[in-house]
Amino acid sequence: MSDYQSKISALRAAHEALLTRPNEPMTENGLSTGSVPFRLSTGIYTKYKYPILTAEHTPLEWRYDFNEQDNPFLMQRIMMNGVFNAGAILFEGKYTVVARVEGADRKSFFAVAQSDNGIDNWRFWPEPITMPDGDNAPATNVYDMRLTRHEDGWIYGIFCVERHDETKPFDTSAATAAAGIARTKDLIHWDRLDDLKSLCQQRNVVLHPEFVDGQYALYTRPQDGFIETGKGGGIGWTLTPDITHAEVRNERIIFSRAYHTVYEVKNGEGPAPIKTDKGWLHLAHGVRNTADGLRYVLYMYMTALDDPTRVIARPGGWFLVPEGYEYIGDVMNVAFSNGWIERDGKVFIYYASADTRLHVATTTVEQLLDYCLHTPEDGLTTSASVENIKALVAKNASMSK
Repeated sequence: MSDYQSKISALRAAHEALLTRPNEPMTENGLSTGSVPFRLSTGIYTKYKYPILTAEHTPLEWRYDFNEQDNPFLMQRIMMNGVFNAGAILFEGKYTVVARVEGADRKSFFAVAQSDNGIDNWRFWPEPITMPDGDNAPATNVYDMRLTRHEDGWIYGIFCVERHDETKPFDTSAATAAAGIARTKDLIHWDRLDDLKSLCQQRNVVLHPEFVDGQYALYTRPQDGFIETGKGGGIGWTLTPDITHAEVRNERIIFSRAYHTVYEVKNGEGPAPIKTDKGWLHLAHGVRNTADGLRYVLYMYMTALDDPTRVIARPGGWFLVPEGYEYIGDVMNVAFSNGWIERDGKVFIYYASADTRLHVATTTVEQLLDYCLHTPEDGLTTSASVENIKALVAKNASMSK
């Protein structure tokens, strides 16, 4: 074997070791990673020691030219920057994500990865997804796909479409955001539908899995600018009769932003909600300002079975935050999720940290319902928060008598 082939063999062996590395659940007493420990168990979910997908998990064939004559130094010809913000679905019996993969050139694309147990041994499909533009204006960048298996029989992907803001031709950082819509049966061939028509920019749009009043239902996030929400009030709701030409009509806010909360600056729906016998479980992200910049966390709420717009539970504060090494990456202090899978009562939450890597946390429908229905709401003032704590102290004191 030549020295060049030996280098390739070593590279493949190291890659295979990464792909097959068993993942370890955090212990009940917390597990240190480096010098920064994760917090003690919340009792709500279990995090795992290793991220499930990173730039290094991408296929070697995407990055290396293995022709010695063309690449004598065995350099990465195409480098990857991160894997994060993945839609998720059970597909042909496997835990499946459509991940956002970002190259060194800042362009994101979609790629499918699968695992038999949802926790480790993830492998990408051989090629990234080719997402057509259809009749829409060409996109500069696409990312953050939400997957919904709809009762009409299709699997839908709704994702952010970024284009240059042509009203500002000399500003090379000015952008616009729209909601792209595509559907598929096999996750390989995608039919690109019209972008969601809206009077304002839209991000974090999610398709409800069932018809409502005979129409397609969408969770929206209206905003005035590419980054700034402006007059956008929070998580919205709209119905549209034709998903192939979807349009925002009679949009109304069902979960508002609020001052001095974890969702005071922005909030948006995460994955499509999970249906339970007690209501719809929702996972969302909230954003607030800090002295160190924006902080993204995950929070939960529930809506009624008979009316997905009626909020019936809103546990106060965050549900999941970046911890330990999760805090560090391309965009610090960010936890984001647009994918989860429920199977036989167990829930796999796929969340990204710092716009860099993808993780999994596991829990159950029973635990999430308990969390949502029995966690106090945010009373919106310090005194209300103190009263919630005092009530819990008094309850625990009465139990010891």
